[in-house]
Amino acid sequence: MTSNRHNRTDDDRVLDAARDCVLAVGVRRTTLTDIARRAGVSRMTLYRRWPDVRTIVGDLMTREWTALATAAQPPDDGRPTRERLVEGLVAGVRTFRDHPLLRKIVEVDPELLLPYVLDRRGASQEAFLAILEAAVRAGHADGSVRPGHPVRQARAVLLVIQSFALSVPTMTEAADPGLSPGAFDAELRHTLERTLAP
Repeated sequence: MTSNRHNRTDDDRVLDAARDCVLAVGVRRTTLTDIARRAGVSRMTLYRRWPDVRTIVGDLMTREWTALATAAQPPDDGRPTRERLVEGLVAGVRTFRDHPLLRKIVEVDPELLLPYVLDRRGASQEAFLAILEAAVRAGHADGSVRPGHPVRQARAVLLVIQSFALSVPTMTEAADPGLSPGAFDAELRHTLERTLAP
């Protein structure tokens, strides 16, 4: 038990170091040596756990994004599931879109995100789907989410929120308040409500 806790602490120290490196210079310019130096460990220690920088960054993204998704979920305060789910998703998308790690990756290493958009689901997407599927099933149970295939509904919601999280900056116009990020957040709320309502 103590060993597992110790390993998690070591992993977090490495992931914190990787985050600092990526925020400073981007993924492509980050090396295992840079991460090892910042984390205060040897390169061999890193190689035993991660074969390369991209694998570390993949684990870093999973840690950051799943923590964000968990933090964005409102507490169960007696409101219908759909209301809480939509509130949490809109807040989570806004926070994700502004997250420094995402902004840096989009700015200098956008190709890192392509496999998760075009080819396969990543660990953080699987974690999001588990959260969404549980919420959809709870919404079915309390009648606030329309009946349907819960896995398909959860995946459809993830497709919607991914597009708002990653692509909204390409659609905004600084001169038009109706095309601001906040206006798109309101549009996301409306879209999710219409998608999920019975």
